Amino acid sequence: MFCRFSADFGVFVSFRAMLSDIGDYVGTDIEISWLPNLDDLMKGYARNFRPGIGGPPVNVAMAIEVASIDHISEANMEYTMTVFLRQSWHDDRLSYNHTNKTLGLDSRFVDKLWLPDTFIVNAKSAWFHDVTVENKLIRLQPNGVILYSSRITSTVACDMDLTKYPMDEQECMLDLESYGYSSEDIVYHWSESQRHIHGLDKLELSQFTITDYRFVTEMMNFKSAGRFPRLSLRFQLRRNRGVYIIQSYMPSILLVAMSWVSFWISQSAVPARVTLGITTVLTMTTLMVSARSSLPRASAIKALDVYFWICYVFVFAALIEYAFAHYNADYRLKEKAKVKASKLSSESIVKNGKQAMVLFSLSVTGMNQGVVISNRHSRTQRSTSEIPGEFGGEEMEPRRRRSRQPEESEEERKCCSKCVCKPIDADTIDIYARAVFPFTFAVVNVIYWVAYTM
Repeated sequence: MFCRFSADFGVFVSFRAMLSDIGDYVGTDIEISWLPNLDDLMKGYARNFRPGIGGPPVNVAMAIEVASIDHISEANMEYTMTVFLRQSWHDDRLSYNHTNKTLGLDSRFVDKLWLPDTFIVNAKSAWFHDVTVENKLIRLQPNGVILYSSRITSTVACDMDLTKYPMDEQECMLDLESYGYSSEDIVYHWSESQRHIHGLDKLELSQFTITDYRFVTEMMNFKSAGRFPRLSLRFQLRRNRGVYIIQSYMPSILLVAMSWVSFWISQSAVPARVTLGITTVLTMTTLMVSARSSLPRASAIKALDVYFWICYVFVFAALIEYAFAHYNADYRLKEKAKVKASKLSSESIVKNGKQAMVLFSLSVTGMNQGVVISNRHSRTQRSTSEIPGEFGGEEMEPRRRRSRQPEESEEERKCCSKCVCKPIDADTIDIYARAVFPFTFAVVNVIYWVAYTM
């Protein structure tokens, strides 16, 4: 215990000695031989005027290091980026010849210097970081070259073409420009060391992949204000499609395939087929609404919308197919019932006609009975020669009746065929649908993916 106390007491004493040394250094006017006197350096310095005012423009070299790209929003068409912005220029008023060493100063010295009025043209909002102190840096070289570095987070607008969403590629820009100084006073150019952006190739974004970037220098001409220099960083973003295939495309394909199950269900199972068709239609509608909630309400038709509508049409067509097949089945049953009723009525008419003929023949036979008896003797004599003929005549009548029956049945079949063959058999419709729907959906998918990915 005593050893621990003595060790802590020794650390405390050494810490107080260090504070004493710092206090002595701060409180006394100690001069370092190579350190320039900043008060003498700032005498007569006017921070409101640019270096070399009235002469050639100031050349400002620009360099950017990307720290992070936090969020890319399609709904607001913007992205949030944190960068280290480094600007370098020459100011003869701050040159010193005491030493050739570079002097590093903190952010408190920034307020005493002239700075380029650089701003982000397409920024919606931006701010400097100030934890634990303002993230700003000033380095002063003996020849008057100043390096000013600051850490900035900005939400920047990015115009996106969502026609091929989610197979799209976007180009976002970060535009830097002088707000008040025209090309007569200041000229921007990318630093010679800015051949590539540090940190950009190491970024991993959740929805995009940075495929390429380039530096652009241009001169903007404004009629009312003049010509202003502008530097642009333009980078290409390719959307990662895996998450959309899992969350949108695969569920849509499975819903369409689920609607095809009804083709294998019997036509008599009306509740099962209707429930399956309506469920797939409503589920497809919910999927479409949920997918569009994260997108802007733009007038452009997106690739995902096209695919959703393709799947919706196929799901709805499967429901309509059952309605069409069921209608044909009912129509056939009604036509068969009509034909059966007409056949029964015709048979009853024929039967009634036969009965009337029998009664009439009986009455005629009774009236002529006396005549038949008186002529019996003469008929018996002729029977030997007339028997074959009479029997032949009697046999011809059944044959004629038999020959008439097939003719009547053929006429009935023709009449029935004209009525019944108009609708298609319901089972035949299902058999055709089992092949036509998958084949058509596969062809449409090939056309869709070729059109939007090529």
